[in-house]
Amino acid sequence: MKKVLPFFSFAFHPIFISVFAAAFYFFTSEKYLDYEAVYLYLLQVLIITVFIPLACFYLLVSLNKIDSIMVTQVSQRKIPLFLQSLLLIVLITKSITREELPELFYFYLGSIVSSCLALVLAFFHKKASLHMLGISSLTVFCTFCSISFQYKPVMLLTVLLLLNGLIASSRLYMKAHTPKELILGYVIGVLPQLFLSIFWL
Repeated sequence: MKKVLPFFSFAFHPIFISVFAAAFYFFTSEKYLDYEAVYLYLLQVLIITVFIPLACFYLLVSLNKIDSIMVTQVSQRKIPLFLQSLLLIVLITKSITREELPELFYFYLGSIVSSCLALVLAFFHKKASLHMLGISSLTVFCTFCSISFQYKPVMLLTVLLLLNGLIASSRLYMKAHTPKELILGYVIGVLPQLFLSIFWL
């Protein structure tokens, strides 16, 4: 099992959470049956939240601004978190708007709040687990979506909670975080999603 744990850190890297949320939303929602529109939305999310950040990560690595895509040092987190927040703002102003996709809009808005909180913590040399931030926010969003769309909420929540445990274990096994950092990441991931859910549930 220990050999498998690092897989969860890479498969559920924070950079992929936005795509997972959009994919789950379109899969469970019956409101959007235009597959061409869904494809275009997913492509935009993929470009803005995965491809562009990956290019920025590799540029920062080549400039010795960060040590790797995992950004292990808290002092190196400021630029990536700022870029992530900026790109998410572009996403919700140009593509995933409140009028067209309110559920996803508020999920990404919550992600912006969480990223900004993590950025503020970085300025105070406090490290929160971005992996737990991402998976906890995804857990809240997917659970509320499944309840709203009546899509097997109990089964889904079970799987998501299992993933939360596996990702937390993975980060501890890789010695990337302390338990306090995992809890801190979890809290700042959950709270914005819980608060903003009242605007779309």
